[in-house]
Amino acid sequence: MSRIHEAVAILEDAKYGKPEGEQVASMLPDPTGYKILIALPEAEEKTAGGIVKADVTRRIEEVGSMCGFVLKLGEDAYSDPKRFPSGAYCKEGDWVMFRSYSGTRFSILGKEMRLINDDSVEAVVADPRGVTKI
Repeated sequence: MSRIHEAVAILEDAKYGKPEGEQVASMLPDPTGYKILIALPEAEEKTAGGIVKADVTRRIEEVGSMCGFVLKLGEDAYSDPKRFPSGAYCKEGDWVMFRSYSGTRFSILGKEMRLINDDSVEAVVADPRGVTKI
């Protein structure tokens, strides 16, 4: 398997919460300072009723996503005890909620990613499939 195909497979696993440790770390950028690297899940291809969504609709859903998978934390994330007296809001491997369209958006091998500030995390969720925007 080529390195690019391996990276795509790893990122595909990341959207389901199963990154593969060192392989993921070697393929993704390291967030600096207080930033958090987030992988966004891909939008479902069909509605609950079985109707196939248009590509434009799926893209809007992905870009406007408010949940993501925490891949990496910057070295200064949650390090200020005055700002975070109860400790970190999240850790690597958590699914988190944040404001739609927030952070620095970019794509790696076709997968949408974000760099968000540590204080942008608004909640940790067990299963993002149950979370929808209204």
